[in-house]
Amino acid sequence: MIKRELNSQHTLLKTTLYPSSYHERGGHKALLGIGGNVGDVLRRFEHLFWYFKRSSLVHVVETAPILKNPPFGYTEQDDFYNSLILVETMLTPKALLRYVLRVEKVFGRKRLFKDGPRTLDIDIIFYENVKMNTKTLTLPHPGWMQRTSVLTPLSHMKRTI
Repeated sequence: MIKRELNSQHTLLKTTLYPSSYHERGGHKALLGIGGNVGDVLRRFEHLFWYFKRSSLVHVVETAPILKNPPFGYTEQDDFYNSLILVETMLTPKALLRYVLRVEKVFGRKRLFKDGPRTLDIDIIFYENVKMNTKTLTLPHPGWMQRTSVLTPLSHMKRTI
């Protein structure tokens, strides 16, 4: 693993799987934000990568480096690790949301309170150029432009949606 301190609060981590890049197959492109701060998050990110690689519902196209950064909202908790995964899928945005929520549960996610500690959080940041605002899903993800946890890993990605 390679660590690079960006400043006193942010560290960029590079592992064998984050960042990485793969061939495109076709389908709708979606950018997923991943994060966590409970347990061995780096190992969980590796397991998530292989879980997605085995999935018939998403195809991993690219991953970003991992950013270690302080929490926001509820700040009395451990630092978070965050990264991005660009996937291709034939799922609709709402079906993709249902899928990633199930994946979170597979990885032990429990929603205790807003911005609380978590084993794994998966957010849909972008889905192609789709804009939507429903009770369950807003695209692009609200606030992505103000989050270092999205902007820093995104600045290291080669592909865009």
